[in-house]
Amino acid sequence: MSDTVYTVAAEAEDAGTRLDKFLAAKLPELSRSRVQALIEQGCITSAGATITDASAKVKPLDAYVVAIPDVAPSHIVAQDIALNIVFEDEHLLVINKPAGLTVHPAPGHPDNTLVNALLAHCGATLSGIGGVARPGIVHRIDKETSGLLVVAKHDAAHAKLSAQLADRTLSRRYVALTWGTMKPAKGTITGGIGRSPSNRQKMAIVKSGGREATTHYTVLQSFHQGAIARIECKLETGRTHQIRVHCLSVGHPLLGDPVYGQTTASRLLSNPGKSLPDAAKQALLNFKRQALHARALGLVHPASNEAMEFSCPLPEDMQTLEAALQKD
Repeated sequence: MSDTVYTVAAEAEDAGTRLDKFLAAKLPELSRSRVQALIEQGCITSAGATITDASAKVKPLDAYVVAIPDVAPSHIVAQDIALNIVFEDEHLLVINKPAGLTVHPAPGHPDNTLVNALLAHCGATLSGIGGVARPGIVHRIDKETSGLLVVAKHDAAHAKLSAQLADRTLSRRYVALTWGTMKPAKGTITGGIGRSPSNRQKMAIVKSGGREATTHYTVLQSFHQGAIARIECKLETGRTHQIRVHCLSVGHPLLGDPVYGQTTASRLLSNPGKSLPDAAKQALLNFKRQALHARALGLVHPASNEAMEFSCPLPEDMQTLEAALQKD
């Protein structure tokens, strides 16, 4: 198969615009970063000369030939893994990810991930992200966190959704269960998040070198005289393990969190003043992950510009735990 070739002519009003910005605007199926990559690959010419500078200024009547190579196959193996699809069209998918499913292949975990499943589900409908036939993961959630995330099917959708994530207009709301009840009942937790200086496998609020992070929370319900609470968290930023680290920083780690909290058994033993019924204790001991669920997602559709809102109920394991906590 041959390359897809476009010829793009500059008008008077385009004069002085950066070339990468100009071409991305004229060819909306390409993101600006994709245009930059094509320039680096020698795929864009003007008057027979190969363009090498993405920042070059456009001149009136200049014409640019953009040769887009065929989408390269992904090295990631497609796997037939069941997906809970909340919404899908030719531009994006919204997935309700179960706890236990890793989002992206990584060293030591090359398959059985959401990306493997998406490759099998989407097949030929993927037009390529960065020139490779793969889904565009806009934001991730931890393996043991359940809930909603959005995935792009092509470069232009990925660029627009990623821009929403960057400018904080992509809305994400989570439900979490915490040890103890935060005071006040509504507030904001801030603190730069980076690698823990004492344990590089963990994230922490750090004094320097961290990335700005802001979490807005609201206490929705308390159980057993405040021993446990259900909260909603709205992310202003999306740092690795943000909610888990921020809740720990104010003394209210998530139930079941194997990394940022005591084990459930030791937590129960260390809080004798906050006695819980035996049924609640057993339900807590049976819950083997952090009690965190991405419940709601808001975005602007990258093609139609329609504002869209999605939500999903708590998964069965969190519903079972809450039902046990409701009992006296």
